[in-house]
Order: sequence, then C-alpha cells, then structure tokens
Amino acid sequence: MKRSDIVTVPNGVTLIRLAMLPWFVMLIADGQVVAASFVLGFLGASDWVDGYLARRLNQVSELGKVLDPVADRLVFFVGVSAAIYYEGIPAWFGLAILVREGFVALMMIAGTALGMERFPVTTNGKRATFALLWAVPWILIGTAGGPWVFFQVCGWCIGAPGLVLSYVTAVQYVPVVRAHLRHGDYRER
Repeated sequence: MKRSDIVTVPNGVTLIRLAMLPWFVMLIADGQVVAASFVLGFLGASDWVDGYLARRLNQVSELGKVLDPVADRLVFFVGVSAAIYYEGIPAWFGLAILVREGFVALMMIAGTALGMERFPVTTNGKRATFALLWAVPWILIGTAGGPWVFFQVCGWCIGAPGLVLSYVTAVQYVPVVRAHLRHGDYRER
C-alpha cells in the first residue's frame, strides 16, 4: 500500500472521529450529558463527511474503505454502550441497536472472509443509520430535562422507525450477502 493511499484527507477525518470517542465517554461519565450529546451528535453527523471528501478529492483508498465502516461501527458500539451504561437511553432500545449492528458486522466479516464481493450499503440502510445516529444523542440530551426534552421527543420520532428500518435492512442484506458470496466464488474459479 502506497503512502498516498494511507495519508489522505478522508482518512484524517475518520481518525479525528475515532479520537473524539474517548472525549464523549469522559463527558458522559462526568455527567455532562448536554456536552456528551453534542459530541455524539457531531460524530453521527460527520459520518458522511469522509466519504464525501474521498469522492470529491478523488482520494478513495482501500484503507478508507475499511477504516470508515470500522469507525462508524465503533461510534455506534461505544456511543450506544456508554449511553446505556450511564442511563441516557433505555437499555432495550440500545441493546436492540447493538444486536442489529453486531449481526450485520458479523455477517459482513464472515462474508468477506469467505470471499464475498464488496457491495455498497443500500439506501434504506443509510436512512436507518442516519436516523439512529441522530436519535441516540437526541434521546440522551433529553435526560438533561428542561428545554432539552423537546429533542428527546424528536429522537423517539426518528429512533423508533429508524430501529424498525434497521432490522428490515438487516434481513434484506442476508440474500444480498449470499448472492455476492456466490458471485465471488464464481470469480475465484
């Protein structure tokens, strides 16, 4: 792998996002729910930035194709786990998100290990991720009370359908993974 494939602006953005995760955990552990919610919201909102920059600057790299989804999953797993632990979101909601994310991650890892041909995330998969990346910080910030409760209501308005859509897309990915595994097998022969 060439240095120009590693040292790119999009990969730098992804690394900054990863570096901000401990800050989020420190804030929520310290009871600074509003600040923690803003950091987690930023991490979710910036999810698309690295991909946009990679395409715009013509800096798509193999490392970025792996690093970006790993960062996205870490934001989900760390953010949701910390929000559950510090009682910022209901455990059932957070666990439902984590189970779905874990299932999809394991399916993709197994598929890749078995020679699956890569395929892009579906539009509904992007919509579900977007909804949940916004819902969790909004629900979390609502625990601060006062005017922040409005955001909690908004969080539930997008979080509940986002969770349902995320499970629908997880089920829809199963035949897609199987098809891409078959196609990958044929290319190997």
